[in-house]
Amino acid sequence: MNKNILSDRITRLSESATLEMTRKSRELKAQGKDIITLSIGEPDFDTPENIKQAGIAAINNNITHYPPVPGFLELRQAIAHKLKRDNGLEYKASQIIVSNGAKQSLTNIFMILLNKGDEVIIPSPYWVSYPEMIKMAGGTPVFIDADIETDFKVTPEQVEAAITPHTKAFLFNSPSNPTGSVYTKQELKALAKVFEKYPDIVIVSDEIYELILFSGKHESLAQFEAINDRVIVVNGVSKGFAMTGWRIGYVAAPQFLADALVKLQGQYTSGPGTISQMAALSAMQVEPSQSEEVKNMVATFKGRRDLLIKLMKEIPGIKLTIPNGAFYLFPDVSSYFGKKDGELVIANSNDLCMYLLNKAHVALVPGEAFGSPNCVRLSYATSNELIIEAVKRIKDALAKLK
Repeated sequence: MNKNILSDRITRLSESATLEMTRKSRELKAQGKDIITLSIGEPDFDTPENIKQAGIAAINNNITHYPPVPGFLELRQAIAHKLKRDNGLEYKASQIIVSNGAKQSLTNIFMILLNKGDEVIIPSPYWVSYPEMIKMAGGTPVFIDADIETDFKVTPEQVEAAITPHTKAFLFNSPSNPTGSVYTKQELKALAKVFEKYPDIVIVSDEIYELILFSGKHESLAQFEAINDRVIVVNGVSKGFAMTGWRIGYVAAPQFLADALVKLQGQYTSGPGTISQMAALSAMQVEPSQSEEVKNMVATFKGRRDLLIKLMKEIPGIKLTIPNGAFYLFPDVSSYFGKKDGELVIANSNDLCMYLLNKAHVALVPGEAFGSPNCVRLSYATSNELIIEAVKRIKDALAKLK
């Protein structure tokens, strides 16, 4: 059959770089290669026992029929309570929409907001799927560059300079994937001051890594009263509760936007799986500071971060920041560009990642995919033993580049 039958929409869409690298890693593993994968953003912990039991109970109690489009009322009430308890944010259950992962939550938002030519400002580095989601909805991503010298954070002046008459939304992520950077309350307040001047811009705050924070308190852009009537909070259970496979994300939004999200979701997925929703309910009902599993996971990630930074500092030419959240390191590796291994010349971070995959058998993600071509992303959602071995392999392979 002629491949030209495919829509322009799908042919323009880029493959997720993180999933692409994971696929390549699996192909090499299938060939018998000993690959260490530092490319995927998934906690290597099991879902806490109380959450699993809630899912099992849902099956045994036959909670297996069609759910309401925005999610079970009980779950939406629990999420509203969580937002009040943990974040000081006031929402009614009717303002909460539960979806099949935070990725669907984000896509839904852009589908209800954007018309062709509408612009969405995104700080760069950014999560790989953000631009593609915006383009799928007919919008245009506009990037603001931040680099390692500023801890990958953008300034209010940069944000304001990017605003045009076509700006529809600002997409924000803290703690950040891919950098692990975390904005302080004062930094967020300064950004909020900018948006006070532009009442027609919607702010989308992706807070999926909220619970993976190594010091201080999580701060949300929705806390600022002058703008909170147009902030959409996106969160979920995948990262903080090690529930990636349960596929539950949620949105807290102004009522008219929440109503539009329900209208959209009702036409193409309806509500997410009932069993997953009941498991997520159990997650929402426990205060994170009272969960030994959550506290242990965050402490473990912090220990791995410290180990990885210590080892990476021993590699010449690598520039690092110290991430305060998530489970990623995003070093600048540009000092290796232009170097050779025999006939192979490393022109960019794509080349470097493929070199390390083929020669060192370590899978990373190139910074190009995140809008920062001088960097690579390492996920430390793996054991200390594998981190030590991976960095040894990386160091040895890089030493061969001249």
